[in-house]
Amino acid sequence: MDTRVLKYFLTVANTNNITKAAKQLHITQPTLSRQIMELEKELDVALFDRTQRQLQLTKAGVLFQQRATTLLQLVDQTKDDLHQQEKELVGSVNLGCVVSLISPFMMKMVNDFQKEYPGVRFNVFDGDGDALRRQIDEGRLDLACLIEPVEAAKYNYVVLPIKEQWGLLMRSDDSLAQRTAISKNDLYKLPLILPHRNIVRDEASDILKLDQTKLNWMVTNNLPSNTIELIRSGNYYAIGIKGIKALNADPEITFIPFTPKKETGHLLIWRKNNMLAPGRRALPPVRDRTD
Repeated sequence: MDTRVLKYFLTVANTNNITKAAKQLHITQPTLSRQIMELEKELDVALFDRTQRQLQLTKAGVLFQQRATTLLQLVDQTKDDLHQQEKELVGSVNLGCVVSLISPFMMKMVNDFQKEYPGVRFNVFDGDGDALRRQIDEGRLDLACLIEPVEAAKYNYVVLPIKEQWGLLMRSDDSLAQRTAISKNDLYKLPLILPHRNIVRDEASDILKLDQTKLNWMVTNNLPSNTIELIRSGNYYAIGIKGIKALNADPEITFIPFTPKKETGHLLIWRKNNMLAPGRRALPPVRDRTD
């Protein structure tokens, strides 16, 4: 199996049509069909369901599509990294970042870094902590900026100097929007949007002494962009961070902090025992902590 065959497979998977894929690849349809069949024979599994009018991926095909995409990304990244060894500082950095008050800080770091090293490009990916850590583990990200709590023992990491405050997001004309703080007893009475990650919900519960079984949660979310619309409806209240309000700058949404106060920090993580290419090694250090 070579990368050419992986590209053939991904083109067919994206078009669901051998004829269209062959035209895109500038090869003949019989050649492409033979390559796909030989790939399935090599893997000893059917990648496509051919009983439908259009080709559809099987369950095995969906998994192989994910892995093939990752493999080709790693091949391209490796080529760039190898070329960096003999040149001035060039190449690319795959950076994942949560959506919080850390975002402006990290983008300023990217801006400052590229002023000094204009040959280095950044591929920036948004996501929640679980998704970004998974991409770090799979080698698809070089660095990820996460909001605590984070299971950080398996990574190298530095502590970033930005804190986030937790509280409740609601419509600005809600009666609770006049409060200076929200307590656990307030939360028990409300239809809630909760963070998707269990570790985040558990830490909030520990700080506030919450009984999670008493919460009337209606929705969970990993990123706030879609559920902001539910908050605007006036029928939902979201447990979240102040940065959601700050980054959206929406006058219809208000953030009220919790009492007792709950703040969390941010970490920049990367894999242990992972040799960084020159572009990544040149990133300026913050306060290092690798315990």
